[in-house]
Amino acid sequence: MPRMTREPILVLTTGGTIDKNYFDALSEYKIVDSAIGELLGEGRVMLPFRIVELMRKDSLELTEGDRALILAAAREAPERRIVVTHGTDTMTETAKTLAAIEGKTIVLTGALAPARFAESDASFNLGMAWATAQAAPPGVYIAMSGEVFDGLGVRKDRAAGKFVALGT
Repeated sequence: MPRMTREPILVLTTGGTIDKNYFDALSEYKIVDSAIGELLGEGRVMLPFRIVELMRKDSLELTEGDRALILAAAREAPERRIVVTHGTDTMTETAKTLAAIEGKTIVLTGALAPARFAESDASFNLGMAWATAQAAPPGVYIAMSGEVFDGLGVRKDRAAGKFVALGT
C-alpha cells in the first residue's frame, strides 16, 4: 500500500451540484457559498489544507477561459496535491486541460446531489478525492461514487448517472 503523504492539500472550488442549494419556492437550484470547508470540518480533517474559490458555475457554463483559470491556479499553486470540486457534466474536459501539469496529483470530484442534502454523495466523494490526493502518484484523476479513474480514461454515462472507464 502506498504511504500517505502529510503534504498540505489545495482545494479549488468551481461550483457544480456539490455547491448547489434550493434558491426559491419553485425549487430552483443556485450555486451558493461552497460547503467544502464545512464538509472537511465535519470529517475532522487534520491535514493542512487551503480552499480557493475560483468560481460558482454549473459545469455546463464553464468556458475555455474558465478552464484556463483553473489550470493557472493549479499550476501556480505551491501545493503538489490538489482537489478540484467541479460539476460532473464537463469534469472530464477539465481533467484533459489539467493533464498539462506535470509533477502534481490533481483529483477532480463533485456530487450528483448537493452537499446540503441529507442523501448527498458529496461527503463520500470528497473523502475519496482527499485520500486519492494523498496516495496517488502525480497525474489527473476523477473520484466519484466509490471509484477512482484515470482522468483521461473516463466518461460520464448520463443515462446510468455514473462515471465509467472508457471502453466500458
